[in-house]
Amino acid sequence: MSGAVTVFAGLPIPSTSPVFLAAVGLHVLAGLTCVAAGAVAMLSRKGRGRHSTLGTIYFRSLAVVFGTAAGLSAVRWAEDYPLFILATVAFGAAWFGRASIKAGAVRRHIIGMGGSYIVLLTAFYIDNGRNLPLWRELPTLAYWLVPGAVGAPIMVWALLRHPLARNPRRP
Repeated sequence: MSGAVTVFAGLPIPSTSPVFLAAVGLHVLAGLTCVAAGAVAMLSRKGRGRHSTLGTIYFRSLAVVFGTAAGLSAVRWAEDYPLFILATVAFGAAWFGRASIKAGAVRRHIIGMGGSYIVLLTAFYIDNGRNLPLWRELPTLAYWLVPGAVGAPIMVWALLRHPLARNPRRP
């Protein structure tokens, strides 16, 4: 890959290749869909309907994020392999969460899907934090820790308080 850079919306993209830029565009679109669908699913009444529909959109969009991350990382492995690992962890956690709810395991579903969302945001900040207002003032370690520091207590709250998660018959 050459040293040429494309700047879009103030963010540097390390290529001028139309194929690479199209993959980045699809990756960003799928990532934004994940963030929105995941947030609305988390805030929606649980069960069939909005929660499960948006959860499916989140999962399918995350599959696209994973696929494009794999392709983009293959082209720039030395720079992007940590992002590939995070994409793999995020998709694996979502897969676990989705399989868990199908098995009636609500707590595992919360852990899998919530963990997936945290890892998705972590990867975003690791890749883009140095270019974002406020975030650029933080040390790099904050990009790795802040999403989990915010998300983990929310997951614990959901595990302890949500009626479906408190049901002892559902692990």
